[in-house]
Amino acid sequence: MAKIRDSLAAGQTFSFEFFPPKSDEAARDLEKTIGELQPLDPSFVSVTYGAGGSTRERTRDIVVHIQRDLGITSMAHLTCIAHTREQLADLLVEYREAGIDNILALAGDPPQDLDDYPRELTFATELIELVREVGDFSVGVAAHPELHPRSGGDRDLDRRYLAAKLAAADFGITQFFFEAEPYLRMIDELTALGNDTPVLPGIIPVTNAKQVKRFAQLAGADFPAGLAERFDAVANDPTEVRKVGVALATELCQTLLDEGVPGIHFYTLNRSTATREIYANLGLGLGAVGG
Repeated sequence: MAKIRDSLAAGQTFSFEFFPPKSDEAARDLEKTIGELQPLDPSFVSVTYGAGGSTRERTRDIVVHIQRDLGITSMAHLTCIAHTREQLADLLVEYREAGIDNILALAGDPPQDLDDYPRELTFATELIELVREVGDFSVGVAAHPELHPRSGGDRDLDRRYLAAKLAAADFGITQFFFEAEPYLRMIDELTALGNDTPVLPGIIPVTNAKQVKRFAQLAGADFPAGLAERFDAVANDPTEVRKVGVALATELCQTLLDEGVPGIHFYTLNRSTATREIYANLGLGLGAVGG
């Protein structure tokens, strides 16, 4: 199914996220990763978009390549901060004409030199409106189980804004998290506000604890002390770190699947092995791991 909203209506989805490579070598690595994950028959894959449009062409080219040449349903991330409406509309037209049916509409992180950029759109809801004007896209938005970093810690306000954003979209995808409770609590809070838009949990397999702790700090996600202790105990053995990370991600995914989540979205960091191992542990696909 070309539109993610239709896939979600039909059942659970399983998807992978990539980021645009910065070199020819990284591009070859990404192509290898996609080839290794393709046999798992993902519902869709997504490609991130750099702050201020810094990866605009690379994101577009990868999304179109994956869908047109590899036959995998693809979703383009798009941010509105530091863009004009015309720039965004032009890119959306390019996607529409290339047969890309899915957009993740994000406010985005402002570039450091934001004053040098236009400020015509500020919020994801404004971008959703523009996407709807340009074409019949399936539109996703971001959700933060542990509150949006710019929420100021106001839980009630955060959830009301999130519910309104989801009401304008077709689905949500969460920032990554490491225990099920924040996600399940968020869903309960959204349901209480009348939201029934599906929200996919985003999972990142921890294969480098220091790196993921840094990501978590930037994203406002809690890296629980108990998990940190498990990684600290094997910190000098990269193989054991991988094993612990894959085991914990498998446990988290199984808990979420048992709770009836609409699907799982894996943050792959442009690598396939950990995701394939988790797939195999969960019995979701071929899951053969090599190399």
